[in-house]
Order: sequence, then C-alpha cells, then structure tokens
Amino acid sequence: MDFLREMGRSLRLSAALWLLTAVIYPVILLLAGAALPFQANGSLLTNDQGQAIGSALIGQPFTSDRYFWPRPSAIAYSTDPQVAKTGISGASNLAPTNPALAERIATDKQRIQQTGIEPTGDLLYSSGSGLDPHISPASAIAQLDRVARARQVTPDQLRSLIDQATDRPFLNLFGEPGVNVLKLNLALDRLNR
Repeated sequence: MDFLREMGRSLRLSAALWLLTAVIYPVILLLAGAALPFQANGSLLTNDQGQAIGSALIGQPFTSDRYFWPRPSAIAYSTDPQVAKTGISGASNLAPTNPALAERIATDKQRIQQTGIEPTGDLLYSSGSGLDPHISPASAIAQLDRVARARQVTPDQLRSLIDQATDRPFLNLFGEPGVNVLKLNLALDRLNR
C-alpha cells in the first residue's frame, strides 16, 4: 500500500516537473522574447548602418582622446582573440598589497593626470567581472574637457549626452547612477557627423 502511494506521488511529481520545464518555461521564454526583444537578444547596440557594435551590458576598451574612457579591465574586456574564444571574465585576483597591482594603478594614474584629468576611483580600479560597461557620472564629468577639446564641441553638448547615457538606480532606490560608456561614445559619434 505504501509502495503504491509513493509510486503515485512520484508520478504526479514527475508530471508536474515535466509540465513546468517542458511546457510552461518555454512558453514564458517565448513571451518574454516577444515582449522584450532588445533584452532577450543580448541588449545589442547598433551603429547607423544597423551593424551590432557591442552589448550595453559589456564594456569595451576606448583609448582615444575623442572618446570617454571606461574603467580598466583585468581582461581587456575580452577583446584579445585568445580571451574572446573562451569568454573569460573576472578580476586580476591581485591582492591590494601586490606590487604589480600598485604599479598598474600608478601607471594609469600618471597617464590620466597627463591628460589633465583628476583620476576617480573607477578610472583607476577595475570591476570584479572585468566587463563593467559603466563609469560614475563624476568620472564622465572629469573627462568632459578632454573629450570636448578633442572633438571641438562645447562641454554643454557633452553634458547632455552624459545625462542621456546615464542609467538611473532601479526605482530610484537601488544602486547608483552609472554612465554607459558604449552608449555615450556611440552618441558622440552621432554628434560629430
């Protein structure tokens, strides 16, 4: 009797899990993909020709004075062909007392100061994932004069672009505002056409 009751319970549980994973979950994915196609397809940003240039969720390296610089990445934002094949993300795993980390930070600080920028934390320190696409609004404002000079535009034009590329905290409660560097630099290219 106990065996039949346990067998019935097992069959009902198996049927419920099959229904959940083989029917309900795929239907939810299809509905979510139809309702939110941008997010479902990787949040890809495109240029004016419709070519995908990157994801709004993953940072990219920019080194030219004509662009806003992102925070440093321990993995170079996976642009190295060997890294990109494996999809590596992550920090350098160097301890704060590691001389290599101190040297990298000192070199970056000197390079940033040579351009007339007072370095902010996120222009010196990489994120834990190595893929963070955001910098703080303060870091974008710190680079304002350098980019305005290089592009021969007014700082007010750039302030407007920074504001448009700033992601606000969720429900204005959770998180900090962050400027998406790829969105900002894409808007810069559209401005200078």
